[in-house]
Amino acid sequence: MKDRIEIAGIHGFGFHGVFPEERRDGQNFYVDLVLTLKHSRAGKSDNLEDAIDYSRVVLATKAIIEGQAFNLIERLAEEIAQNLLKEFAVKSIVVTVHKPEAPVGVKVGDIALRIKRRA
Repeated sequence: MKDRIEIAGIHGFGFHGVFPEERRDGQNFYVDLVLTLKHSRAGKSDNLEDAIDYSRVVLATKAIIEGQAFNLIERLAEEIAQNLLKEFAVKSIVVTVHKPEAPVGVKVGDIALRIKRRA
């Protein structure tokens, strides 16, 4: 098993969607991440410099959720994945975007999209 970091439930308020009311009013989005590490030096060194700074990962993800509006959560997930692959020493990333308030005409517990990308 490869070393990995899992972060669940990163919250942001964004304006993603294809309907005018989604773009105008916004809604809650939640993101889960699984980062597969390129190296495991931190376990041996016990130094933050050798680790992935979780707070930076969370803040970068939240900034994307709350930044530029996209029509599709597929695009939002892709932006998060590409940004984190570029900024952090990870082999691969799984990004799950949750849109629990999606306007689908029926109350649902959650609608989610999951993608996996490699460096």
